[in-house]
Amino acid sequence: MVRISDVTLKQKSAEVLSFREKVELVRILERLDTDVIELAPIRQPKADSLFVKTICQTVKNSVIALPAEPEKTKIDEAWAALRYAEKPRLQIAAPVSLVQMEYLYHQKPESMKQSVISALNHAKTLTDDVEFLAVDATRADVSFLYEILEDALNAGATAVTVCDTAGNMLPHEAADFIREVKEHVPSLLDAALGIVCSDDISMADACSISAMIAGATEIKVSICPDQSASYRNIATVLQKKGAEYHVSTDIRTVELKRLCEQAERMFTADRTKTTPFETGVRKSDGREFTVNDSISAVIEETKALGYDLSEEDQVLVYDEFVRIASKKDTVSSREIDAIVASAALQVPPAYTIENFNINSSNVFAASAHIRLRRNGELVESVALGDGPVDAAFLALEQIAGRHYELDDFQIRSVTEGREAMGETLVKLRALGKVYSGKGLSTDIIGSSISAYINALNKIVYEEENE
Repeated sequence: MVRISDVTLKQKSAEVLSFREKVELVRILERLDTDVIELAPIRQPKADSLFVKTICQTVKNSVIALPAEPEKTKIDEAWAALRYAEKPRLQIAAPVSLVQMEYLYHQKPESMKQSVISALNHAKTLTDDVEFLAVDATRADVSFLYEILEDALNAGATAVTVCDTAGNMLPHEAADFIREVKEHVPSLLDAALGIVCSDDISMADACSISAMIAGATEIKVSICPDQSASYRNIATVLQKKGAEYHVSTDIRTVELKRLCEQAERMFTADRTKTTPFETGVRKSDGREFTVNDSISAVIEETKALGYDLSEEDQVLVYDEFVRIASKKDTVSSREIDAIVASAALQVPPAYTIENFNINSSNVFAASAHIRLRRNGELVESVALGDGPVDAAFLALEQIAGRHYELDDFQIRSVTEGREAMGETLVKLRALGKVYSGKGLSTDIIGSSISAYINALNKIVYEEENE
């Protein structure tokens, strides 16, 4: 039985995905019964930790793996986010080739080995599932490689993975390499042996298959491969040839093609630098609630919508929900979104609208000239966009001085007739958290600008009061 470990979110190509797309990708991987889902290391503590926590609370069946450098503080930082997972795995990654040990860590082999052992001992006190990633293993001195793998297993690692970082192996070399490792590391009889094959010479898939046949029990793949083995190709080969070589997986191959194509669309979607809009704006899923629903049910829905509310805001949102639900049969998920925008984190406005001018036609690019006051001081910006809302949001970004991921954008009519009022909900994501703002106006552009500023004020307030 071979375990499949997906490394898509570790790839540089995954950086283009929005927060919501990454969460959706993880859901796709879990629907495939992927054994292990690997996340990128924590680099921005606040934003990355919140993302890891979100994934941990989303996934119930797959193992969630998070790498950390062989340092106690880095391991503790990773565990603080990972501990919410149903099945957490800490990964300790360290180079084992002489050139990388000295170049990256300025350590000699013996010093590196002691660092790895110490890190694994500490990680083992936090979770039972610990993996050692031997980076650049195929260029390591083989006697040192066998020694450090054996010591890692004795220190508590439940799995060790050898990484062909150089990407120079051919299939028969990958098979020979795995056989040699198994022969010279006795403790592998009771542990998993994984392999990472780089696709530098277009051999990652073939090398991974050869390694499995030779005895590797965990394979690193990607559902949207960059320089990794292909999830779809590996699973397809195992489906057709696995029985012949006594190798099998738990992957749900019936849904493989559809779900892989769904994931691939996220990476191939057009993204333009001239718009603040992200792909994958949320659509309503039809969930409805009544006055009989408890506060825990309503707050769970706010978490599903992406919010991380304080206890005080949770009470405010639930009180407003009860007030609205007592007057109507049901309250939709979208209405809860609007309740959060109007009831939670109400703050003194850092920005207020002075005036704005929007020009749009079917001949020229839309433009927006917006003037705001920031704590009494006049600030303004002009921007071109793909449409009037695009241009307005880009001008607001220029005033704020940074780009926020536009997590959701909703417009609805709240009154009827020619002078109907339009309500806009804008959700911005900053450092992993969602902030929502609501705007109301007979002018849909005006309501959109008001909603954006309302959300922006909440971000500014939190950042200034941390």
